[in-house]
Amino acid sequence: MASSDRIHTASADVASERGVRPAPAPTAAGGDHEHLIAKLHEGYAKLKQQVHRVIVGQDRVIDSTLCCMLAGGHCIVQGVPGLAKTLMVHSIADAMKLSFNRIQFTPDLMPSDITGADIIQRDAQSKQRKFEFVRGPIFANIVLADEINRTPPKTQAALLQAMQEREVTVSGKTYKLDQPFFVLATQNPIEQEGTYPLPEAALDRFMFMIYIEYPTARDEHLMVKQTTTGKKYTIESVLSADDMVLFQEIVRMAPVSEMVVAYCIRLARATRPTDPSATPMVKKYLKWGAGPRSGQFMTLGAKALALIHGRITPGFDDVKAVSKLVLRHRVIPNFNAEADAISIEAILDDLVERVPVPK
Repeated sequence: MASSDRIHTASADVASERGVRPAPAPTAAGGDHEHLIAKLHEGYAKLKQQVHRVIVGQDRVIDSTLCCMLAGGHCIVQGVPGLAKTLMVHSIADAMKLSFNRIQFTPDLMPSDITGADIIQRDAQSKQRKFEFVRGPIFANIVLADEINRTPPKTQAALLQAMQEREVTVSGKTYKLDQPFFVLATQNPIEQEGTYPLPEAALDRFMFMIYIEYPTARDEHLMVKQTTTGKKYTIESVLSADDMVLFQEIVRMAPVSEMVVAYCIRLARATRPTDPSATPMVKKYLKWGAGPRSGQFMTLGAKALALIHGRITPGFDDVKAVSKLVLRHRVIPNFNAEADAISIEAILDDLVERVPVPK
């Protein structure tokens, strides 16, 4: 059996088990799509293998980050210092022949420090002075926005425009960013003094919010052992920028059943306290729920997750797997949640358990 046939058969079986309509059998033209899906699955496996040459453990974080990239989104990562956030993103860039820039956000950082600015330069031929645009660190395929909540909103907005529009405007001129373009922003949950929390409208631009936990005892042992020797682990480039752009197009083209889309919308609407479908915990502990963009991101995230596991179409389990990544930074708890020490994670766990899948 050809690899494309195996992928289609597996996806049909999973779809049948999960109550979704399987994708149609590939035709002569559809065979190309099967080949592309197989290529994405294989490329993802190679990419993850290279990242694991320097990153010990953190499978969930790596899967979530790569899934977000494949879906064409951006993610924000929250975790204590020293959990290899920078190393992970740098490793992904190295394994894909992508340009990488790190921006350390500080209270005195200006928008031009991110986007670039017009600088007076002297022309070598005419000897005349003229303004010339010098690109800032935002002009890279992968941008690490380290501690994004340490800079004022004016500077945060410069980054968010690039995230949404994939372009930068300076002195009335617009400059397109290279594709693919991916922003990973980090936040330190411990030290909050002197920070500028991202407003809800800004958080909504991020597709996923990923929590990085402490490594397991076994992973921490391997990490200390691996990083305290003279041996250096190098990463090979196994994918190109064109490959990632192609993979992002494959995710967009992947079929998704009406039932899965309906389930994404149902989960998003159930987070809104005033909606009739809201769960008891949502009505009691949430002030605001997620907007329509959450349904879009859950659908895209579920499609990307299914494809990296070799399945053509996503099922309800794929939506459940990405739902908390999409929703946790889009809902706002109220005073009751703080008074009763109810976390957002507990509210979302209850939400996923109570909201029924469409039949």
